[in-house]
Amino acid sequence: MKTIIRIKQAVIKYPFELANNKDIVIEDGIIVDICDTEMAKYDNCYFIDFSNYIATPGFIQTHIHLCQTLFRGLADNMELLGWLQKYIFPLEYFHDSKSMSASVRIGICELLKTGTTTIMDMGTIHHEDVIIDEIENSGMRAYLGKSMMDINDFFPKLKETTKDSLDSSYKLAKVVVKKNNPKINYVFSPRFMLSCTDELLLEAYAMHKEFKTLYHIHSSENRGEMEAVYKRTKKRNIEVFRDMSLLGETSCFAHCIWLDENEIDMMAETNSKVLHCPSSNFKLGSGMADIPKYLEKGICVSLASDGASCNNNLSQLMEMRLSAFVQRIKSTPFLPAVKTFEMATMNGAKTLKKEKEIGSLEIGKKADIIFWDLDKEWNPLVKEDLDSLLSAIIYSSTADNINSVMIDGKFVIKNRENLLYDEAELFSFAKQELKKNMQRAGL
Repeated sequence: MKTIIRIKQAVIKYPFELANNKDIVIEDGIIVDICDTEMAKYDNCYFIDFSNYIATPGFIQTHIHLCQTLFRGLADNMELLGWLQKYIFPLEYFHDSKSMSASVRIGICELLKTGTTTIMDMGTIHHEDVIIDEIENSGMRAYLGKSMMDINDFFPKLKETTKDSLDSSYKLAKVVVKKNNPKINYVFSPRFMLSCTDELLLEAYAMHKEFKTLYHIHSSENRGEMEAVYKRTKKRNIEVFRDMSLLGETSCFAHCIWLDENEIDMMAETNSKVLHCPSSNFKLGSGMADIPKYLEKGICVSLASDGASCNNNLSQLMEMRLSAFVQRIKSTPFLPAVKTFEMATMNGAKTLKKEKEIGSLEIGKKADIIFWDLDKEWNPLVKEDLDSLLSAIIYSSTADNINSVMIDGKFVIKNRENLLYDEAELFSFAKQELKKNMQRAGL
């Protein structure tokens, strides 16, 4: 049976433009038509009247750590390397299956309620099976993979041998392939250069090629990290990856704050991807990436929250707003709203090699949709053009403006109600598991 969703206010189509008085026709999770309301001549349909709402594609976040959601607010006022050493690595190490489940569910709950329908997640070295199961049960779309670490000078307990890291990652990739779930994909995820031997970096890259998937790693996030990489290699971070032949269109680098002109050119020439996490970059005091320059060079830049432990939220709304605001300190002309929105949607799809399936509202694409109630925003102006509407979404809206969220044509949030979890029960469970985790970690 087809579902017809009537939208009178606006549908944001792609290339980005407004379409009023439209019916979005969905069948088997696919948008099969976007037509004028009087043209919808379909029999035996389920009709939903969302006349007063605005429809946009679901957000795509390309760098998330669901394993860290439980640690929100526990490691404030610290820079990256000390933050990892004192809190994050110990807390990750002492996760058990229950605390991991709580962390992932809390994260999924927040992501969905703020409009994110697709993520790329990096786990820790264990309990990746829990993350896979929880994401699959949620119905979210995801690339995911365990964190690969065979060096850890900050917290030596949180690492594996090179062989164990490679073998376990390979087995997990096989598990995901065997599931044959088109919404779940495995991605090989060495953590960052300081936590990986050259062998691990190279073999993980070879595996990602074998599975025809993505390569997901942190890079050039923090000055101390950059200094340590140079001390080890006598090169800059991206230079090392270039010399190891690890750059390319399937290589996804989180943060990339401290790239010099030469490294920017390397990224552009190889079509390597930048995963921009502004709120994390600022809260950890890491710095500000020159995103307008990256875009000008033709680099595909997408947006993400990173982990709730390093920025205290998982909302793409905050990432869009900060990304747009901060560039105005150093860049002219300003980064326009439409470009920011593209980073949060279509550029994420391109990064994940899913631009033919998600990232925009188009016929033939998946019905991953956010339905907005912008009448709840403090702006009496009628939004009759694309710039005004995107301005309202990026600069003014909150999670309260998101009425409903759909993945594959099925509601996961409807009328602001979470259809997946009993939130009171979930938060009670999470509090209990966090307390146990902190006790195990001695914090």
